[in-house]
Amino acid sequence: MRNHTAVTTFILLGLTDDPELQVLVFAFMLIAYLLSVTGNLTIILLTLLDPRLKTAMYFFLQNFSFLEISFTSACIPKYLYSLSTGDRTITYNACICQLFFTYLFIITQFFLLAAMSFDRYVAICKPLHYVSIMNQKVCKRLVFCCWITTLLIIFPPLIILLGLRFCDSNIIDHFACDANPILKISCSDTWLIEQLIIVCSVLIFIMTLVCVVLSYLYIIRTILRFPSAQQRTKAFSTCSSHMIVISISYGSCIFVYIKPSAKGEMAINKGVTILTTSISPMLNPFIYTLRNKQVMQAFSDLVTKLSFSLVLRRILK
Repeated sequence: MRNHTAVTTFILLGLTDDPELQVLVFAFMLIAYLLSVTGNLTIILLTLLDPRLKTAMYFFLQNFSFLEISFTSACIPKYLYSLSTGDRTITYNACICQLFFTYLFIITQFFLLAAMSFDRYVAICKPLHYVSIMNQKVCKRLVFCCWITTLLIIFPPLIILLGLRFCDSNIIDHFACDANPILKISCSDTWLIEQLIIVCSVLIFIMTLVCVVLSYLYIIRTILRFPSAQQRTKAFSTCSSHMIVISISYGSCIFVYIKPSAKGEMAINKGVTILTTSISPMLNPFIYTLRNKQVMQAFSDLVTKLSFSLVLRRILK
């Protein structure tokens, strides 16, 4: 890779140069990161340990939580290290790896959200056949397809990106390695990769959004046919958490991943990236758990068991 570039180290400018603001940013992002990892790990543990959470819905939620942890861990720890030490440098290889894994996890999330929409469609529109349709084999295949499709989509632009030359500037106007600011400092012709990124982004959004919209159109039509208001309310509540997460994910990412960033818009894109890498992964576990009685009950039972085992150990000692 180094044969293609004269630059082997990049400098990440981050979010701000103000020392006081850097302290606030560090505290906020550290708390958000710890809450995100803790919340999503809790969901993974609950879905693995509690037999009541062995349905397709919680299998997808388990995978979604894993992606949330992986996505936020791909870029936030490096920036926290940079804020705490003042070292803003990142090697070329490390930057490419961060870029690859960040896009791998975030794009896989969108395909998984589409799969979760299909799961909600089957649960509400075909409840009698839900267990037979959404069996373990089908769920695993859907998750596997999410990963494979993402890899097939991101490899072409990544291969072209590896061939870019960086002659003079090595300063990336971002807190993490992202495609748009990297393309701005390249001295190669970036027209082809910019068009390829646009095509891939539009393809991802159209494919996943069509699945989500069609699923929820059928879901809403089915719910409106329910005879009682109580049935309609219960059906909508089972989809509400997923709909909130979809709204946050699509609403925030559309600005960053579809339209190439102009220099004047970089500050806005940084803010949106903070939303997708810190705030959204932190909120999603709470969105899913606070509106889900089964998860709350499983969490309560787990805390009770842990408390009982700790008391028992003290007594035995």
